[in-house]
Amino acid sequence: MNALKYKHAEEPGEEMLYITRTFDAPRSLVFKAWTDPERLMRWWGPNGFTLPVCTIDLRPGGVLHYCMRSPDGKEYWGRGVYRQVVEPERIVYTDCFSDEKGNVTSPTQYGLSAEWPMETEVTVTFAEQEGRTLLTLESSTGDVPAEELEMCRQGWNESLDRLAAELGK
Repeated sequence: MNALKYKHAEEPGEEMLYITRTFDAPRSLVFKAWTDPERLMRWWGPNGFTLPVCTIDLRPGGVLHYCMRSPDGKEYWGRGVYRQVVEPERIVYTDCFSDEKGNVTSPTQYGLSAEWPMETEVTVTFAEQEGRTLLTLESSTGDVPAEELEMCRQGWNESLDRLAAELGK
């Protein structure tokens, strides 16, 4: 079962993107796919994208730094800081665009609108369900234009499709 919903908060700029997926794999394996750089590199990113660079320091305050490469060769660097890691139940991290050195950069550098937040927070929970895993992803989106929100949703869903394929190998 896959589900998607948006939560519109009371205050402008507090919208959240929610996606749930059930994976036919144990929770420990799905958690590992999110936290082991070699595994993450095999599925992270929309269809056609690769992840040629990925470093993970999996601890509160540790940094996730990666580069997504589009099919036409454009590089999108990102950086996050882990706020909470509860193995194998939950990961909370910030997410922002960066340069290859990990310095935070404006989303406009990558073609997004000025409304795109400089930093979002992503929470991923992993719930065991009879040998399967219910994954819930929440991402703050701020008050971004509808087409950018749709692009974000599509990118996450394509990434999670790739994760499902990777777990099925």
